[in-house]
This record gives sequence, structure tokens and C-alpha cells, in this order.
Amino acid sequence: MASIELRGIEKWFGNTEVLKGIDLCISDHEFIVLVGPSGCGKSTLLRIIAGLEDPSSGKILIHDDDVTEKVPSERRLAMVFQSYALYPHMTVSENIGFALKTAGMKRTEVEPKVREVAELLELASHLDRLPKQLSGGQRQRVAIGRAIIRQPKAFLFDEPLSNLDASLRVNMRIEISRLQKELGITTIYVTHDQTEAMTLADRIVVLNEGRVIQIGSPRELYSCPQHLFVAEFIGNPRMNIINCSNNNGQLSLGLNDVAKISFSQPKTNIHKLGLRPEAIRVVGPSKGILEGRISVCEYLGSEQLVYIDCGLEELLTVRLKPSDQLREGENVGIAFDISDAHFFDSVGRRLNETS
Repeated sequence: MASIELRGIEKWFGNTEVLKGIDLCISDHEFIVLVGPSGCGKSTLLRIIAGLEDPSSGKILIHDDDVTEKVPSERRLAMVFQSYALYPHMTVSENIGFALKTAGMKRTEVEPKVREVAELLELASHLDRLPKQLSGGQRQRVAIGRAIIRQPKAFLFDEPLSNLDASLRVNMRIEISRLQKELGITTIYVTHDQTEAMTLADRIVVLNEGRVIQIGSPRELYSCPQHLFVAEFIGNPRMNIINCSNNNGQLSLGLNDVAKISFSQPKTNIHKLGLRPEAIRVVGPSKGILEGRISVCEYLGSEQLVYIDCGLEELLTVRLKPSDQLREGENVGIAFDISDAHFFDSVGRRLNETS
């Protein structure tokens, strides 16, 4: 087990700067998820930590030991890839124990360790099978088992569930979370799937264009995004963003001043107002802050999402109870409490109470 620290990590590919001064401290036993859109640099950063890529500048410390110049085998990290990368001609037992065998460990020592890992992953009855005889979820568990048996200082996961179907992803997500808590191994997990990030992480690192935008717990990122990018990226469906301005105590909504709200707080440089879908209420016509017409209703069983045209730049998304009876084409009012709103300036930074 180990803490991991990144100091000023930069990475250039030719004239393109992919990582722009990444600083990150990961505590022992912590589960960190790197999340962001495609091309933000999260997989490159993971490969640099693993030693599969060299940083252009900066340092990597594992348990206070500078490993920047060390090869992967000297870092004692175990990586699980998007592809299972199993040896097709080897059985489950042989795949899991391969690293110990190549390290020169005797067969009599390898076998009990393989069985112990297999039982942990519920693979004990599959040890004599070949990878082609396993389901996708079982193959991924074999890949994880091959990582566990090495007793690494940390796990590195590079989008390990992206090749699985939806139901298997949920099951494997639960398995990975359970294993990490049971083993207590420091874990860095890369994904573009925010549901994985929100459900797995102790802390989430949001990356965009090679920079860290915000670091925090899932609850912190959802309830208090410090940047407009985080506000829109974290949450499904995403936060509603409304262009606005504050003039003489009046908050004007929309580029065309669709509505005005009395606003006593001292913020003066507001450019965007954000509202989570659950922070908006649907009321009767002429009874809300905004007026609109329902464009689409999506019934999802446990909830329904309603998309309302209020004359703004984008439809407003509202999360409602499944029992609420609304019709497409119906005219409604939109209400919300200003205390539930998030405010951002012209460059996307969050405005706090005294901004």
C-alpha cells in the first residue's frame, strides 16, 4: 500500500502539450477517479504513473520514493486495461499465476495464492477454463486477479468496464468497489463515465484540456462545482445553464431578458446561472418565474424528465416524480428558489456569496 504524489507533471507530444502541470496527492488506501472528456489527458496521466510513458517534466513519488526514472517493474503498480489482455492458450489459473511463475516462484507456492485470489473473485470453479469459455465479466475478473496476486502498492484501472454491456458494468462496478475496500489498496481509476466516477470514488479529479479543473468528493462536485465545466460535466442529466446578468438588483434571465428576478445579493459579474433539474418546480401558467411549453416528457419508471421551452437558448430539463401528470404541448410555469442556484462569471468561475 502506498501514497502517490504528482508534482508538476507535463507531457508534450511534439508541439502539443497534453498535460499542463498536474499536481495531485493521493493518500494511502484512497480510491481516486480521473474523469473528463475524450482527449483531456487522463489515460496519458495514468500511463505516466505506471511508467509506460515518460513525463516531459515533473516528478512522481510513491510512498515518498521518487520513481520518475524507474521502469514499470520497479514501481510495483498493477494495471488493468480496457482490453482484458489475457493469454488465450492459458487457463484461468495459469493467467492469474503467470506473474508469479515468471518471477521464479515454485509451483507449490503459486497454486495456493492463485486459489486464494480466485476465491476472492468467485472464480474458484473456473480455474481450468480458457478465456474463450468465460463471460466478459469473468474475463475482467481474471485480469483483476492477475493484478491482485502481485500484491501491488496500488491499482491502476484504465476504463476497465467500457467493453462490457450495461448490466455487467453495474455488477463489475460493485465488485471493484467491494474489492478495493476489502483489500485497502490505493486505486487510481480512469473513466469517461461519470456514473462510475460518482459511485466509486473517494475523490474525483476532473480534467479538461490537460488541466485539473476541480478535485473533490462526488458530493462536493455535484453540490458545489467550482467551475462551469464541472457543473455541466458532473450530473446526469446535466445542470441547466441560463445566460443572465445582474443590474441594479434585478437578475435578467436569457440573452433577451426573458424574465427578471429581484436579487439582493452583492454579485455583480454574473454571466451564467445554473440549476440542477431537481431544483426546478413546475407550477401553473403565470405562477412561476418563467413561462414555457413542454416539448418532451420522458418517463423512466422511478422518475420522469420533462424538457420545457421557455424561450431561452436551450430547453430546461426538469426532474419530476413519476406520478406527476404532464402532457407534451402543455403550458406551464417554472419556479425555483434562488438559494438553489449556482452562479458563474464570464470565464466560468464559481461566484461565492461575497463575489
